[in-house]
Amino acid sequence: MKTEYIDIPLVKNEAKKRFEIEVDGHYAFINYGDFGNQIALVHTETDPELAGKGAASAVVEKTLHYLKENNIELLPFCPYVFAYIKRHPEWKQIVSPKFNGYDKL
Repeated sequence: MKTEYIDIPLVKNEAKKRFEIEVDGHYAFINYGDFGNQIALVHTETDPELAGKGAASAVVEKTLHYLKENNIELLPFCPYVFAYIKRHPEWKQIVSPKFNGYDKL
C-alpha cells in the first residue's frame, strides 16, 4: 500500500453498503453484501480524481484486513478483488472455501 494511504481510516458505510476511504474529498470504495459471517465484495470503484493513484488497491487491502480482524469470510465477486487475491495469495485464507472460483485463486 502506498504510504499516503496508510493513515487514512477505512469506513464501513452501512447506509451506502460500501467500504470506503476518503482522500481530499474523493472516494475509493467497494460495494458489499452482508450475509451474517460472510461479506460479498461486488464492485470496486474510485472517483476519477483518484484513478491510477493506488487508492483502489488501498481500499481493498484495508477491507481485507477488516474482514480478517473480524473473522468474516470473504466472497470475492468483484473481479478487481479476485485479481488482488490472486496476486496476494496470503489473503486466500479469508475466502470462503464454498466460493465458486475458490480453486482458481
